[in-house]
Amino acid sequence: MGCKMISEKLQKAINEQIIAELESWYLYLSMAAYFESNNLKGFAHWMRLQAEEEKGHAYKLYDHMIDRGGRVVLTAISAPQVDFKSVEDVFKRTLDHERMVTARINKLNELALGEKDFAASAHLQWFVSEQVEEEATAEHILNQIRMVESKPGSLFYIDRHVGKRE
Repeated sequence: MGCKMISEKLQKAINEQIIAELESWYLYLSMAAYFESNNLKGFAHWMRLQAEEEKGHAYKLYDHMIDRGGRVVLTAISAPQVDFKSVEDVFKRTLDHERMVTARINKLNELALGEKDFAASAHLQWFVSEQVEEEATAEHILNQIRMVESKPGSLFYIDRHVGKRE
């Protein structure tokens, strides 16, 4: 199999992952809106940047598909959750979501290797590494939030700190 060809099965799976990345973008944008409505501008800023990163992931997959002569097929994305119990709830859901994305990426890479599509597998290695960072960051913030849960004023310190993300 040459570098330009991509199997129908892998095209379908990559298209599904593009949609999953766009759903991640939409979810994180919704989380940003939740934080905005609760006057937590730092957390809102962090989530907006996270949303943009997810949109970038979708483009990275989109471009790979185009470069390989595949067909990108965009379908509807699901409406995201809009209400959350707390800042901790948002970051618990963020960590759970990133773990789900990691499982999807691993499965996609497994498919690429099964199809002997080494170009796709090499491309997906970036996502594998990225997911390690995504999970670690979400877990770190969640742990900090849990450490200060009995001291609500400390949450504002974390809000300022995460708001410095560039």
